[in-house]
Amino acid sequence: MKYIKYLMLFFILIACSLIGKYLSKKYVERLKELEEMKNALNIFESKIKYTYDPIPEIFDEISKNNNKNTSKIFKLAKEKMKEKTANIAWEEALEEAQTNLKKEDKYVLKSLSKLLGRTDVEGQVSSIEITQKFLEEQIKEALEEKRKNEKLYSKLGTTIGLAIIIILC
Repeated sequence: MKYIKYLMLFFILIACSLIGKYLSKKYVERLKELEEMKNALNIFESKIKYTYDPIPEIFDEISKNNNKNTSKIFKLAKEKMKEKTANIAWEEALEEAQTNLKKEDKYVLKSLSKLLGRTDVEGQVSSIEITQKFLEEQIKEALEEKRKNEKLYSKLGTTIGLAIIIILC
């Protein structure tokens, strides 16, 4: 009977630690996604400037060469462009894709949609550049949050697990 009790307490500690690790990983994943989105926008900008490929083709190429969450956004946007305009497709894809991005991040990325597919090459390139500048600020914020919260949640999960064990003993 005692062994079962100790085994259960051990599993409680492991579960709480894993929950803490899971919560801390969200900060790391958000930062990765923002950096990958910035790289994807660089590719997008270059393709628009130099190849004059249609936006759906560019989005398809980006979706094949990126992280799974970031590529989902571009793939969804490409699929939606079959029925909708580029700006609406981009906004809907940002909302529907399951990512670790915050509302503020999505808001910054939605600013790209205002001129997407509506203006000439220079207008779209300037829109991408503005979005990238705002995205850099979001990356700095995400890096700071990661520094603050990654260790906090990891240790907090273990500490809560130990507290539960102490209370139950």
